[in-house]
Amino acid sequence: MSTETEDAHDDHHHHLPAVEDWPHGFGEASWWPFVTAIGGSGIYTGVALWILADIVGPLTGPAVLVASVGLFLVGIYGWLYHAFIVNFWTRETSAHGHDSLRWGMIAFLGSELATFGAIFAYYFYFRAGAGWTLPATTPDLVNSLILANTAVLVASSFTLHWAHVALRNDDRTNFLRGMGLTLLLGVVFLGGQALEYFEFIAVEGFTVTQGVYASAFFGLTGLHGLHVMLGIVFLGVVFLRGLLGQYSAEKHLSVSTASMYWHFVDVVWVFLVVVLYVGAGQ
Repeated sequence: MSTETEDAHDDHHHHLPAVEDWPHGFGEASWWPFVTAIGGSGIYTGVALWILADIVGPLTGPAVLVASVGLFLVGIYGWLYHAFIVNFWTRETSAHGHDSLRWGMIAFLGSELATFGAIFAYYFYFRAGAGWTLPATTPDLVNSLILANTAVLVASSFTLHWAHVALRNDDRTNFLRGMGLTLLLGVVFLGGQALEYFEFIAVEGFTVTQGVYASAFFGLTGLHGLHVMLGIVFLGVVFLRGLLGQYSAEKHLSVSTASMYWHFVDVVWVFLVVVLYVGAGQ
């Protein structure tokens, strides 16, 4: 009995903050989700302060944004390590636990859908009003860059699916290849979006302050970019765990939930392109 108590104590020591098992065997009560939430909230606050640079100062927004991103990533690391990584092979599994985590991800995606839906509703409301016009500085939206970037993100869903299928077939080599390729495509997409922002803002003079369409465009594409960053973090953790020998044909729940998130982000992007890019001038 004392040995079990000491082992439990040591287990908590390695991934604080945690206080006790509830329910036992599923996961410890943890402060990491709150750390992650504070960091995520700070990201939005930093962006808002950046936009209000004339009021709060030019460095306040970037400073809050960088600090919040760091806090968010630390929280994600602690949360994932605490909940899934430590003692991966010795942790008991159950259908109930797997279903709970899957439904947890579905509920999370539902909240994300509501967030995007609210901004789209704002855009459609003003778009339906009389006198709708695009800003004079609106650049050519449907160009080779956006088409290539869309193709890259859509392709990443196929490579991720390939990796997931390979893992379920116990083909670890192609699993790791597919995950690595998916991560690369995700980073390329973010680079393409950064290039697009540079061309729109610095070259074309198209900024967030130029009317309803501009605010909706940068709000939705920027929010989506943040979600892609988060997806890259999720997939990066999965890839690293795969390199360290975790996952098998029977144990791959976090691969499934990370895949659900990434496919959701891809679908949102396709809808966003149809509405904000292709449909803007219609």
